[in-house]
Amino acid sequence: MKLSKRYSGKTRIEMIPLIDVIFLLLVAFIFFTMSMTVHRGIPIELPSSSTARVERKDFVEISVQRDGGVFINAKEVEMADLLAEVRSLHLVSPEMKIIISGDRGASYEVIVSVLDVIQKAGVTKVSLDTKWK
Repeated sequence: MKLSKRYSGKTRIEMIPLIDVIFLLLVAFIFFTMSMTVHRGIPIELPSSSTARVERKDFVEISVQRDGGVFINAKEVEMADLLAEVRSLHLVSPEMKIIISGDRGASYEVIVSVLDVIQKAGVTKVSLDTKWK
């Protein structure tokens, strides 16, 4: 009767499955962090766009409602006071970005007026928010 040799080699950890698991966790983490967007404005119905993307990092949101109401970070502001509000925010943070969220049914004239006020305040980093398809 012949006895089989016992395996005398060192045990080892397979690296390929370990790398696969780590890569899967990394991808899942990236998808979860991308889905966490900050919305500081009021709920409005945005127009759709298939190509527009807005960078949402350190910004002030100005929302324009269907009835013409204007909000800065969910705080209602009269059009007459908008310039002073935007200037004071711009003085605190000269590199601030403004995102304008205009309701789909909002007057184009009001949105252009808001853009005009932002330009008078000296802010150059302005984006228009849309619902991404």
